[in-house]
Amino acid sequence: MPTALERRARLLGPQMTTFYQDPLHVVRGEGVWLWDKDGRRYLDCYNNVPHVGHCHPRVVEAISHQAGTLNTHTRYVHDLILDYGEALTAKFSHDLSSLLMVCSGSEANDVALRMAQAMTGKTGIIGTDNTYHGNTAAVSQLNSSKVPVGGYQDHVRQVPAPDNMAPVGGTREGQAEAFAKGVEAAIAELEANGHGVSAMILCPYFANEGFPTIEAGFLDRAIAAVRRAGGVIIADEVQPGFGRIGSHWWGHERLGFEPDIVTLGKPMANGHPVAAVVTRPEILATFQDAFKYFNTFGGNPVSAAAAMAVLQVIEDEALVANAQSVGDYALSSVNDLKGNHDVIADVRGVGLFFGVELWRDGKPATDLCAAMVDEMRDRGVLLHSVGRYENTLKVRPPCVFSQDNADLLVQVMDDALRAVG
Repeated sequence: MPTALERRARLLGPQMTTFYQDPLHVVRGEGVWLWDKDGRRYLDCYNNVPHVGHCHPRVVEAISHQAGTLNTHTRYVHDLILDYGEALTAKFSHDLSSLLMVCSGSEANDVALRMAQAMTGKTGIIGTDNTYHGNTAAVSQLNSSKVPVGGYQDHVRQVPAPDNMAPVGGTREGQAEAFAKGVEAAIAELEANGHGVSAMILCPYFANEGFPTIEAGFLDRAIAAVRRAGGVIIADEVQPGFGRIGSHWWGHERLGFEPDIVTLGKPMANGHPVAAVVTRPEILATFQDAFKYFNTFGGNPVSAAAAMAVLQVIEDEALVANAQSVGDYALSSVNDLKGNHDVIADVRGVGLFFGVELWRDGKPATDLCAAMVDEMRDRGVLLHSVGRYENTLKVRPPCVFSQDNADLLVQVMDDALRAVG
């Protein structure tokens, strides 16, 4: 009888990604916990999709009730997408009052790039050199982990990403200016080759770049340069959005800028496949005139019900405040480990999105980080790695994470570092 992994390789392909050297076979989730097929419980410190906790009963009930009432597409009129759209756009502090709902962050970013092209009449795109924005043909041109077949196209420019250990320009103090100079150089190249600048797309937390420590105003000069060139600003809020960073609902608020387009995804409906593009009415109208876009499943009644339930749970359970208070506590506790472990080079983050960068002998400790991920899994705590060299432990749990959960995380991290470091 073939094993689940053998069946998976045959059906899904041998390169289908799994976490951990010994992949986890999960069968149940609740809150911040996952259980494997043998009944062992794991503290989930990684999955941001179950934003309000695995299998939250209010989200489950909303999906079940709506699936038993009506589910169809948006060429019929239904109220749920309107109710949700009004509730969601009310969370933005500037004139982003229109939205288009889709099924994944990849789709959202693909649409956002086309919105920028429609609005500007240009095709050039600027991102960073250590990022990820999805897996459609268009957005895969922005990803740094694998070069697309045929290489990067001439309308794409990747600028050096900010970094704590190796800051752009050589110093943290000068990093914002150096980053902006990279953007200005990319603009000049795109204008010289005839593409012009349609958009700069960034995660405002620089999540896949390893969430370097940057402050409000960091992007001001770079954004001003893009806008002078006629481009728009796209904020990919798939990871930092919906209050995960604690201090604000959105990452762009924390950095103090107002994007023209915001893309949302993973945590939006707690695991139901929901994503969205939020923008100004004139940008949405221009895009619709240019592309006549329609998404069969985007914004269907069940998806809208799931997303609305998540929004309500975030409010009713004060999860933004929880992300800040528990995140501050957890980050402080993790920071206390530095005195015990020389391999900890940096501890950073905000809210319930933080991490530990590991170095050994003056170099990124990529192998040690990978060993830590597996060691912690074996000890019942799930997290993963991130960054240019995959040498930073990435902690991004459901936003119902508690101080007791943080205590367990820190204790297991301490024990695991002693075991492998």
